[in-house]
Order: sequence, then structure tokens, then C-alpha cells
Amino acid sequence: MTLYCKKISMVIGTLFIAADAASLRAITCNKNEERIRTTLGRCKTGSNAIILATEQQLREYFDGKRIDFDLPIQFNGTEFQQKCWQALMRIPYGETLSYSGQASLLGQPGAARAVGTANGHNPISIVVPCHRVIAKSGEPGGYAGGIEIKKKLLNLEKEILHKLRTNYTAGE
Repeated sequence: MTLYCKKISMVIGTLFIAADAASLRAITCNKNEERIRTTLGRCKTGSNAIILATEQQLREYFDGKRIDFDLPIQFNGTEFQQKCWQALMRIPYGETLSYSGQASLLGQPGAARAVGTANGHNPISIVVPCHRVIAKSGEPGGYAGGIEIKKKLLNLEKEILHKLRTNYTAGE
């Protein structure tokens, strides 16, 4: 199956998207493109229906018009990594969870460091929201795309959620 890849410009910078005809395989900051290419193998520069849908949904997300993604995804990782990444998708929009909290979700409360390492290899950032996992102290922790991007994503979700709640209580 042909794997396509495309670079798109978003408010947080350039994102690299890879998808085959059936599923989204990667979204990463441009600086991590080579790691993704190495993991997934050869990809053809171009687009397909999955990439177009991903691009549209990402734009809606950054415009504050989307809080959930509806994209078919396929993970390429170890069994433990895949369990970690599945757990990430259970963290609600605008909320955060500690690495130890995520480890507890997996039934492995002592695996916070392993969870952090797995999250650092998440190939589908934003859609699989590893940015929502923070240190127990409340500090942002690490992020493969860079700590500033993680802060921007967390702030974006916090602001949009606040607007939604404000509009709801105002009766709009």
C-alpha cells in the first residue's frame, strides 16, 4: 500500500502528515519528520483522502471548531506503546493527566517513566493527544515537538474550553 506524506503549515509551525489509503499513520512536527520516515519507510510526497481529511480536521481544531477527531488511525509500535497511545485518546479535550495517572490507567502504576518514553514516540501527535500528559508537579514535562508547542496546544484547548463553557452558561 502506498504511503503518502505532506507538509502543512499550521499556527504552531510546519506539520508532517503521513497516511496510506486506509489510515493516518503520522502527524509530527517538521523536526521529527526523519524519525517518522525511518519508522514508516518510504513515502511518496503527495496527498490522499486521509491526508486531506486530517488537514481539514487539524485546521478546525486550531480554529476552535473541533474538539474530537474522526480519523482512521494505525499505530506502528510495540504492544506497550500502542496501549499507551490508546490511553492518550481517553484524556478529554482541555484536560490533563500525569504520567503516573496514565500508567495507572494501563494498570501499571509504577510505569510512569516507561509511559513518558512511549509518549515521546507517539507518531500521531495532536490527534493522539500526548500533549495532555504532564508531570505530577503540574509542569508540562517533555514533548517531542518541543515544550513551547506543548504549552501552545494546552493553552489553545484551555481557552476554547473556557469559551465553550462561557457560551453555554450564557445561554448561547
